[in-house]
Amino acid sequence: MTGIFKTNNPFGVILLFFFGMILRYASFLAPHIPLGRDTDGILFQILLRWMSGAGHKAPILYPFLTYMLVFIQAIGFNNILVNQRMLPRANFLAAMSYLIITALFPEWWQFSSALVVNTLMIWVWERMCSLYNNERGKAVMFNIGFVLGLASFIYFPSSAFSILLLFALMIMRSFSIGDWLIALFGMSIPYYFLFAWTYLNNHFDLHVLIPRVSLSLPSFQYTIWAWGGILLLVVPFLISGFLIQGNILRMFIQVRKSWSLLLMYILVALLIPFINSSSTFEYWILCSLPFAAFHAYLFFTSDRNFLTNILFWLMVAFIMALNYAVLRS
Repeated sequence: MTGIFKTNNPFGVILLFFFGMILRYASFLAPHIPLGRDTDGILFQILLRWMSGAGHKAPILYPFLTYMLVFIQAIGFNNILVNQRMLPRANFLAAMSYLIITALFPEWWQFSSALVVNTLMIWVWERMCSLYNNERGKAVMFNIGFVLGLASFIYFPSSAFSILLLFALMIMRSFSIGDWLIALFGMSIPYYFLFAWTYLNNHFDLHVLIPRVSLSLPSFQYTIWAWGGILLLVVPFLISGFLIQGNILRMFIQVRKSWSLLLMYILVALLIPFINSSSTFEYWILCSLPFAAFHAYLFFTSDRNFLTNILFWLMVAFIMALNYAVLRS
């Protein structure tokens, strides 16, 4: 099955679309209506209120919108990996891996602020990779900062991705305090316009516009399904990391730096849910993009196709069983 997505056959996109829908069929049969949370930014709260009327009349709207976002993210991220030459040739394995990974946990089938932020982070990560030997680096830094500022209006803890921006500066180019200040200036621009608009309209409330920040351990149910999903997420990542380390000297310098930046991406994304933590698993979806890249590398470069096929069907079987368990519950 993975051999179909290992090529650049346009038919693979159509197959991927229906493959991804099958992997989360329970979300369409039992739609989940999202509720706003304290960590959600002002833009996402406005979006939920705007969608609430149609969403309550036709709850299927939410899983459909969620899947369309996931599918667009999968194809977009796949194209970036191919263009960055992080995989030896064009294929759809990264898109396939992302569709599988985002189906490993029922919370990742739901429409959430973190899922929307993933769309922005695809563009941000691609721009970070372009910083290497970029003569227009300062303009790119400003644009990255501006988009990260907007992302915090959707899911406030995502502002911690500014740490990833610092790593990008250290990995992709010589560190310059000027570049860092330009990025911070870009991040502040959305807040400047928001404060100005609310102040002029007599709605200025700093505590509402900027949520309280706290650090704590996330709490959620560690069921057998959660542990199974974590295992299927982490084990292929570790194997892929071992393979990348063995081939790292054969890669172009920019490709090496891009893989290093992806690793930093995972570390930062894993830490973000500790900011204003909740009792749900949905915000951990921020780490799904870089994990998908590592999974794709494993499926592409492994010399033992028999083992990767077993891994693929094991993940599919687990997800289908999970869908059945969700419907039964």
